[in-house]
Amino acid sequence: MDRFEVEPEQINVNLGQPSANQSGLLQKYCQNRKLMWIIISSIIVVVLVLIIIIPIVIIKTKPSTTTMVTTEVTTKEITTEEQIKSKYKQWKQNGITIAGGNQYGNGLNQLNEPHGILIDDNAIIITDHQRERILEWKLNAKAGEIIAGGNERGSEVYQLNRPVDVILDKQNDSLIICDWDNKRVMRWFRKNHTDPQIFIANIRCYGLAMNNNGSIYFTDWEKNTVTRWKEGEINGTVVAGGNGKGDGLNQLNYPTYIFVDKDHSLYISDFFNHRVVNWRNGAKEGVLVAGGNDRGNSLIQLSYPQGVFVDDLGLIYVVDKGNHRIMRWCEGDKQGSIVVGGNDQGQGSDQLDAPVDLSFDAEGNLYISDSNNDRIQKFELCFNKTIC
Repeated sequence: MDRFEVEPEQINVNLGQPSANQSGLLQKYCQNRKLMWIIISSIIVVVLVLIIIIPIVIIKTKPSTTTMVTTEVTTKEITTEEQIKSKYKQWKQNGITIAGGNQYGNGLNQLNEPHGILIDDNAIIITDHQRERILEWKLNAKAGEIIAGGNERGSEVYQLNRPVDVILDKQNDSLIICDWDNKRVMRWFRKNHTDPQIFIANIRCYGLAMNNNGSIYFTDWEKNTVTRWKEGEINGTVVAGGNGKGDGLNQLNYPTYIFVDKDHSLYISDFFNHRVVNWRNGAKEGVLVAGGNDRGNSLIQLSYPQGVFVDDLGLIYVVDKGNHRIMRWCEGDKQGSIVVGGNDQGQGSDQLDAPVDLSFDAEGNLYISDSNNDRIQKFELCFNKTIC
């Protein structure tokens, strides 16, 4: 035959019964397919696992980040709370008598209506109003030492007449004294306690302050002004008031004690207006910062304010004389808070009777001239407020 021919029977046999070679190839093909499906299934499982695990990891990671952010926020909140607490210091409510307190009199262990006070190193300088003298009383001492006046009441240059305030001019090592009933400001040198000088005449001075440039400020009880005086000037410059007696913000009504800050801004106890006003440097009128709601004993009121002090954080401390307490105000607040006193008029260690002035030592302890009790009270700063 010219062509290769296959019988029909052979074809049927070939189709129904594969050869050994064909069977081997088919088996390998099936094995390969099975392996391929195993590999594909494994890949699918891995992909599914990754799809499920990655979001879980992300979800678990996010709380960790959130926790970190929350921790930062909490830290900031704690810092803010600590800053707020540091502003609002607290003092023990029972005072310690560190000068006077032995009834009124002219003995060196006695006082008679102490007024203006200041802390100088380890001593307190006291204006002994009704005994016409200035005393230096070492802390923890049993008696004071006369450093100005003490020569009975009079108008001679070596005498005082009901002095009300004193400041220390460290540059000249001298005391500047409001000699109230003699209507003058005196300079009294400390070294030998002699050679007093009339610093400024014809002024009913009540309160004194000095700025960081050495300029002196004094209130004039009769003219309702505060005047700044520089060395070499004759009359000084009126820097607050001067618009007659009244309750307008450009007026004063018998200003008493004053405080001047580092920016030469004045804080003035406006006695008969029952308020404290802040008169900024160069301003034409003051800003009400405490009281000013008529006379009263609520937390929005003052009664005949006198001594005033402003700390580095801008908190205003006021001697609320008529209410026998010390108040603290934050400028802009509608009401103040009681620092010490406010437990009725009395002689107890937690009471005051017509306080006049206040001062602080380097440790932050508070000193008050407790006028009608003829004593100086020290209120210690609380370091552990839970037991204060």
